[in-house]
Amino acid sequence: MRSYELPSLVETAVNENITDLLLNRVRKTPNIPLFAIEKTPGVWTDVSAKDFHEQVKDLAKGFIAAGIRPGDAVGIMSRTRYEWALVDFALWFAGAVSVPIYETSAPAQIEWVLSDSDAVALIIENSEHQKRFESIKAMVPSVKKVWKLEDDSLVKLVADGKDISDDQLEKARASLNLDSLATIIYTSGTTGKPKGCELLHRGFVDLSKNAMLELPEVVKEGTATVLFLPLAHVYARFISILCVHAGIKVGHQPDTTNVAAAMQSFHPDFLLAVPRVFEKVYNSAEQKAEAGGKGKIFRKAVQVAIDYSRGLDKKGGPSLLLKVEHKLFDILVYKKLRAAMGGKVKYAVSGGAPLGERLGHFFRSIGLIVLEGYGLTETSAPAMIGRATDAKIGKVGRVLPGCAVKIADDGEILLKGSNVLRGYWKNPEATKATMEGDWFKTGDIGELDDEGFITITGRKKELIVTAGGKNVAPTALEDPLRASPIIGQAVVIGDQRPFVAALLSLDPEMMPVWLANNGQPSDLTLSQAAKNPRVLQELQKAVDEVNSTVSNAEAIKKFEVIDSELSEKSGHLTPSLKIKREAVTRDFAPIIEQIYGGSPTTSDAINLPS
Repeated sequence: MRSYELPSLVETAVNENITDLLLNRVRKTPNIPLFAIEKTPGVWTDVSAKDFHEQVKDLAKGFIAAGIRPGDAVGIMSRTRYEWALVDFALWFAGAVSVPIYETSAPAQIEWVLSDSDAVALIIENSEHQKRFESIKAMVPSVKKVWKLEDDSLVKLVADGKDISDDQLEKARASLNLDSLATIIYTSGTTGKPKGCELLHRGFVDLSKNAMLELPEVVKEGTATVLFLPLAHVYARFISILCVHAGIKVGHQPDTTNVAAAMQSFHPDFLLAVPRVFEKVYNSAEQKAEAGGKGKIFRKAVQVAIDYSRGLDKKGGPSLLLKVEHKLFDILVYKKLRAAMGGKVKYAVSGGAPLGERLGHFFRSIGLIVLEGYGLTETSAPAMIGRATDAKIGKVGRVLPGCAVKIADDGEILLKGSNVLRGYWKNPEATKATMEGDWFKTGDIGELDDEGFITITGRKKELIVTAGGKNVAPTALEDPLRASPIIGQAVVIGDQRPFVAALLSLDPEMMPVWLANNGQPSDLTLSQAAKNPRVLQELQKAVDEVNSTVSNAEAIKKFEVIDSELSEKSGHLTPSLKIKREAVTRDFAPIIEQIYGGSPTTSDAINLPS
């Protein structure tokens, strides 16, 4: 059993909690901006550490006046915005436990999280959220208070808290320590009901302190980042806490369609994203170049970038010719991509799925080092992450100090550290099934090299075993397929079937651009595009490229195009954009049966134009 461990770089006093990270920051640099609010498009107003602290205290007093007591669970349902962080810290100052709810959650999901967590109150963002809550209000009698961000609820709370003394507030805040429950975060739930992960203050405090010391190039006082991933997810949540600790300015962008504009006005130094975001950046740039008649130049620039980056990992570095070409394309292409991301971005942290070697090399070469991280809700976000100085493209970096990783005999990745959950809320059976002593069984399978880097090959429960007995990890095929500019989602199937196949959905954002660039009507519906010979040809090309990287037994022999979007709204993706395989295989069962009905392979069945 191979393992790798790094000792913690810090020793945290047992009486500390997350709020001490803010207090320490205020003592150290009271005037440093911790947040910026975009009150009008492109115009950001800074909020200093001192001012944020005062706002947090005032709101926390309001919560206390409203009857929130230490240990009480309070739900938060909102898009990613400044008030999310404000409420989060205010609840901790009041000694409470925050329970995030995805703002896209259906009424049944809201009801489950609130009732299971025994929440006594709820913070919502808008009237739509209120409408959903009202529909299940009778089923959650424990929720006595509801506050809405888009009216004057918080203002009234602050006013109601004027009579709460500083001593009362400090008593509530100091009631928490490292072993106190900080938050209950419910898993996205690809199958079954979501489980509530009990995450302690210790995990966030230890991870924040160690990450700042271990990643000085990225987690650097005085830098800035834009958060656009959901704060209901542990990934963005941890970064929000880390930035308070490190003195990094955070801007929030709730609308993902406005991220590009936000980056250009905010000028972040690093980004937090998932691979799909980097794929979108690349694909958009590619299609823009094609539309402008510069597709050939862009493709050459891409190849030079990848070759140059690969050369950096070789003894002697890139050749002289590559250096010259790279310098030329930096002027023609690369600097424009950096400008589109605000002009200052040097690092990005990617998690949730493998980025892929090709994109990793491309972005490094244009001046953006993407550090791949790995963790789960159960590990308070990243337990492993690449370092700026020794990242291995295509692999997840070593564990953070205070964490450990090992590979079980069956290939499963196990993690250990103070960041690991205490257990699943009111679910001792699930806790017992997931823990092996101090080790958390991730459910992911992978390989660990001698230097502590991990290659993740798939989910243990999602392994496909074909009728011929071949084990296939679907994500190893799906992730590179989604790199195609026109593929929205890819779902690989084949369990107990004679061969591996795939269901593909089209990307509704990229399709019109791609169609226009390829001489096709740009106004085709997804249903029409799914039958278009040129589109099918492009999809076959993507499948062929993926098949070239695996054995014949693992290769996708057939695919079918789904003429609708697979999304969270359709019920086929989790809020963290993971595929709900059971939902997909259930809803598209007729198509799956058609695939295995004895028809010829896709490449034979379609008469593709030359």
